[in-house]
Order: sequence, then C-alpha cells, then structure tokens
Amino acid sequence: MGPLKGIRVVEMAGIGPGPFCAMMLSDMGAEVIRVDRLAHKGSGHKANVLNRGRRSIAVDLKNPEGVKAVQRLIDNADVVIEGFRPGVMERLGLGPDECLDRNPKLVFGRMTGWGQHGPLALAAGHDINYISIGGALGAMGYADRPPAPPLNLVGDFGGGAMYLLAGVLAALVERGTSGEGQVIDAAMTDGTASLLSPFYGMMAMGMWTKERMDNRLDGGAHYYGSYACADGKFISIGSIEPQFYALLLELCEIADPEFEKQNDKQHWASLRGKLEALFITQSRDHWCALLEGTDVCFAPVLDLSEAPQHPHNRARGSFVEIDGVTQPAPAPRFSRTQSAVQSPAAMAGEHSEQILTDWGFSDADISALRSTEAI
Repeated sequence: MGPLKGIRVVEMAGIGPGPFCAMMLSDMGAEVIRVDRLAHKGSGHKANVLNRGRRSIAVDLKNPEGVKAVQRLIDNADVVIEGFRPGVMERLGLGPDECLDRNPKLVFGRMTGWGQHGPLALAAGHDINYISIGGALGAMGYADRPPAPPLNLVGDFGGGAMYLLAGVLAALVERGTSGEGQVIDAAMTDGTASLLSPFYGMMAMGMWTKERMDNRLDGGAHYYGSYACADGKFISIGSIEPQFYALLLELCEIADPEFEKQNDKQHWASLRGKLEALFITQSRDHWCALLEGTDVCFAPVLDLSEAPQHPHNRARGSFVEIDGVTQPAPAPRFSRTQSAVQSPAAMAGEHSEQILTDWGFSDADISALRSTEAI
C-alpha cells in the first residue's frame, strides 16, 4: 500500500547508510531485494531492524555467472543502491555505465563517505571521520573536552542515507518526465555539510561562533539543554522564545533578577549553574508533572527502553513490534498510501530461488546457477 508500490530495488548488501536507505524504501512500499555475498549465506539476525522488509539472495560475485545473474536482476529493476568504494562495481562489471546501457531508466544510487572523487575518495573511513571534515563534529560537545560522537546519526543516517533516499526519490520523479535514469553520488561529507547550512548562515550573520558551548543551540545557553534530576535521570528544556522562557520562570517559581538577562552570554554559565541546582532537587517525574505538555518546551530524556512506552509515542504508534522485536515504525506517514514494515530481517540467501523465480529466471537458469555455485 505504500507510495512506492511497484518500484523494484536491488540493494548491494553493505553496512550503515545503504541498508538504512533500503529499509526506508521498503517501508514506503518498494520491493527491495538484498544481494548478499555467498560466503555470508545463513548469516544475519532476525532482530536486525536495519535489514527489515526485504528478501535476500546470496551470490558469488567472483563467479562470472553470479555477476551475470545480478546483472539480470538489475536489468529488471528501477533502482540499484550500492555502498562500495569507488570503482568496485565497475571492476565487477556492474558499474553505472554498463547497467544504464542495458537499462536506460535505471536510477543508480551510490553511497560513500568521501564521494566518488576527491583526494580521500579511496580511503577507508567511518561516520566520525566524515562528520569531522564537514565541520559538524567540531561544533558539538563540551568546550573543555574533545568532541563526543553523536552516535552515527549525523553522517551515516542523516547526511548519508537520507540524502541518498532524497536523491533516489528525486531521480524517480524526474524519470517520469524524461524517461531516463541517472547516477546519484551521495557522499556523507556532502550531506553533513548540507545539514550545517543554517549554522553557516548564522555564522555569516554574526549569530553563531565556532566555539563549542558558546551558542544558543549547542548547550551554551542555559535555556536550551539537559539537566540532571534527583533520581539520576535527566530532562531537556528548549525555552528559546521570550514567552516560553517567561513561562519556565513562572512555573518553576524563579524570581532571581539575573534570569532577566536571558540572551546576555556573560550570564549563561551562572544561570546554567542555578538551573542545575534547581533541577537536581526533584525527580524527573516531578518536573514532568510540572512542565510536560506546557509551552515551556520541555521533555524528559528517555533511554531506548523508555521511549516506546511514553504516552505520546504510544498514542501515535511511533514504535511497532515485529516478531517480538520492538522497533521504530515507518516514517513519515501518508494519508492514503500508508507505509508498513513488510517483513522482519532476512538471513543472507534466505530467498535466493524465490527471488530468481519472481524476477523471471527459469528453473533451468536456477539449476545452472546452482551447478556453477554462483548462488
């Protein structure tokens, strides 16, 4: 029922942003098959949420017959996504030139950290490295210690998978008018830089500095951050606007005149200390009862096990349970073509023959591939 129903995607198995993009495409209704390595056949875990919603075929990509089989799958696909280092798909004989020559309507999505070209293109790297050269990592964390990794949300998933997804969807829309496919070069360094657009703008306007914890949104301001409570748990406040800040002071019965200096940076450290001293006096539940649901801009800081149980998340169905595994529900939501989790994660090679049959291979073709140990 999803908006991408009828779209066929071949995913070359990888890690991080490629699988996340494939998961999103599947959640939106696309038929996504994952091409795993034959050496990994039988591996995986049903609880691997990142691999949910698609079937798996295990192929020996060092076997010419295996490569030919994957090429036939790509011939019948709308989209292929891969996350190898630049040049790997070309060496396999599955590069964009070859694939688009055979399937001119193909959208060929390429996910890398550094991009398809540039001095670092062939170097190994991970999320923390990609967000470093874009400027993101250096802008986050405490001022008196090294920047802390923000999980791998910024590079792998925000600056990587979501930009690959946006590129794939845009190319599919454009194909509707041109009738032609194209190649998407999605680099996590590019995506991370793009995510920083508002901060570069604020810096140019003199509204942001390059120092950590020196700005309104990086923990520098006392009215935007997290605080410890008496029970060892935490709360977050984001009382940026004057009316929301005034309500915070009112509900917390704060009459200290120094708090009138809301946007005077010289007072931020002192005011943060005073809020720390206040919030540590009561439990998180106390502050939730007082502030949650008001215009203070407040929320409890929940851990991964608490988040699915929060009343707001429960009311919206933000989490679902699939085969006993609690996981985030598909997002965003569509009014007519609703997204859904199509299936739990597949084991590598779990659906090899089924996929080949569904995608037009004959019994003789499948037998030949098995005899040559290509699948």
